[in-house]
Amino acid sequence: MKVMMVGAGGMLGQAFYHTFREDFEVRCSDIDLNATWLEYLDFRDQKAYREMALDMRPDWIFHLGAYTDLEYCEQHKDETYVTNVESVSHAVGIANEIGCHVLYISTAGIFGGEKEVYDEEDTPMPLGVYGKTKYLGERYVLENAGNGLVCRAGWMMGGGLEKDKKFVAKIVRQIMDGQQTLMIVNDKLGTPTYTIDFARNTRLLVQQSRTGLYNMVCGGMTGRVEVAKAVVELLGKSDSVEVVEVDSGYFSDRYFAQRPACERLINRRLNDENINIMRDWREALSEYISTEFRIHFEGQ
Repeated sequence: MKVMMVGAGGMLGQAFYHTFREDFEVRCSDIDLNATWLEYLDFRDQKAYREMALDMRPDWIFHLGAYTDLEYCEQHKDETYVTNVESVSHAVGIANEIGCHVLYISTAGIFGGEKEVYDEEDTPMPLGVYGKTKYLGERYVLENAGNGLVCRAGWMMGGGLEKDKKFVAKIVRQIMDGQQTLMIVNDKLGTPTYTIDFARNTRLLVQQSRTGLYNMVCGGMTGRVEVAKAVVELLGKSDSVEVVEVDSGYFSDRYFAQRPACERLINRRLNDENINIMRDWREALSEYISTEFRIHFEGQ
């Protein structure tokens, strides 16, 4: 089976590449050629996107890339729309032309935060530009792709210091820089998603030619404070690093984009179909810290 992965230069693309390359013929691209297995493609260029797909004739197109920095999205609305919505329509049109499946990665950030948990039946109410564009992309795939698969992720973690620009790696970097006090918001709840688990569960769906919408997050309900404390403990820094709770207003100058208070997902459809292999977030985080970060703290 042939898989064409576009926008694959980030943390999730790395996990997909390593998960799929042994059993699938893969071709990976990005505008940032940060790995030897990547070739150049700006998926906003519909002509170039189509030419690569026609050359490969994949069984699946994985549309992985998007603008995910919420502040950047708020400040660059038109560019974000082109990247996060128009390019998705390119992917769907090309997939329909070739007759292949298309995978789109969505996010828990499309919800408004008014509920305690969200499953696939809940109606998204995105708060900002990022959430709105991701939801539009999700809807376009579900409504227009002949064979479309949408997988929603939560708080992503994976890729190590090189790829991870999300919460866990930010905490690790602060500790590496010698910070002994971590200011962590106590009013944001969610579900971590380990890129390795996400890629493995996606592979299972692809192998079974599944279509439609799936929430796909690690098990367990948590919040930013609990995750930060777990990172500190796993790094063996509980005696020297303190986690101080603050509300989101503390970071309002830096993180001014509106974020939902709760974006916890549950994998209802994966569970109902008995194909949920996502581990508990604590187990996944422990593996992630052990394999990617603990070496940087040996001997300290």
